[in-house]
Amino acid sequence: MTPKRIAVIGCGIGRPWLAPEPADALAGADVLVGGTRQLALFPDHSARRIPITGSLAAVCDAIESAAESGMAVCVLADGDPLFFGIGRLLVERFGSERLTFYPNVTAVGAAAARLGRPWQDLPAVSLHGRSDLTPLFAALVRHGAAAVYTDAVNTPAVIAGKLLQRGGDAFLLHVLEEMGLPGERRHSLPLADAARLECSPLNLTLVERTRPPEIALSLGLADDALLRHDRVFTKTPVRAVSLAGLAPRPGDVVWDVGAGTGAMALEASLLNVGGPVFAMERDPARHALLMDNIRRTGALTVTPIQGEAPDVLAGLPDPDRVFVGGGLTGAPDLLPGLCRRLRPGGRLVANCVLLGSLHRALETLRALGWPVTLTQVQAETATPLAGDLRLCADNPVFVLTAVKESRHG
Repeated sequence: MTPKRIAVIGCGIGRPWLAPEPADALAGADVLVGGTRQLALFPDHSARRIPITGSLAAVCDAIESAAESGMAVCVLADGDPLFFGIGRLLVERFGSERLTFYPNVTAVGAAAARLGRPWQDLPAVSLHGRSDLTPLFAALVRHGAAAVYTDAVNTPAVIAGKLLQRGGDAFLLHVLEEMGLPGERRHSLPLADAARLECSPLNLTLVERTRPPEIALSLGLADDALLRHDRVFTKTPVRAVSLAGLAPRPGDVVWDVGAGTGAMALEASLLNVGGPVFAMERDPARHALLMDNIRRTGALTVTPIQGEAPDVLAGLPDPDRVFVGGGLTGAPDLLPGLCRRLRPGGRLVANCVLLGSLHRALETLRALGWPVTLTQVQAETATPLAGDLRLCADNPVFVLTAVKESRHG
């Protein structure tokens, strides 16, 4: 017997509304599959019920068994089952040829309608089961707004608190609770108020930036664009060569070890679109300026970490790219430890000013057998003098670039 096609029906938002074709599929169902809330929408339906609780693999096994026995199975979802819904799992398990999808109004579409906001350019992010808010931060960096599917951990209040820590108060949260239900409520709050909000777990949250960053983040930031209290930082010409050697790609995990006030980390975040940048700085004063520079530029995907490497590295995801702007002197174990954590195919760039540091770094990388390139950068900047210009030389910097080949594991 050929198993019947499985109907996957979006019930809409709040009270169910079905077009004739999915309504007919539902009426003819022998088995209904869905969450407790979806199943409760049809209390008078006589079909056998399979609640989506516990193991999703076990639920899929039950669907398979019912379909193979010739029963008509309907899986119930909220809006569009293929938009942050169960549709993806079902396609992976059964293949699209065995499924018939009936989409309905999504929570994002319903929220946009209530707010009177066009949403063709609005990214949607799901934080269900995530401990990392980088997808939300990346969407806000690129688009200035995002719709967020929250969960019991990543509540609107938690999201507001995280944004306050990293991005300042330049955002507004629209929280739409229990849309389409008797308890529907809507809040439009600044972050400080949203961070104290208690609301229903059934919500859709829209975050939008209310004013642009103080500094437009771009490659080649002027040396005086960022806050700092000394002249110890990676200057623009060296930064350009170092970023070229680092070559961050979209989605890469980037480490900036010894980040100072953040010049390299901020520009790297423009290149690893969608990926996180972890900026480690041991000096508390510089770390405070790093946090302020993240806020002023809106580089939300940069995570500032106060502490000394390698102590602060233990809980971080392994990097695809590592930049070391300083700190190799007096820390002989730092570079070998970074090399061990770097993923196969990853790249490491170290800036050295002292010949001793350069020599030790070269020895370490050559012992590993990694391909290494070395570039000396010495730039001169024109400054006014006696009605004319003179060139003032910066200290020479050695830019060491190495690649961890896949065979090194």
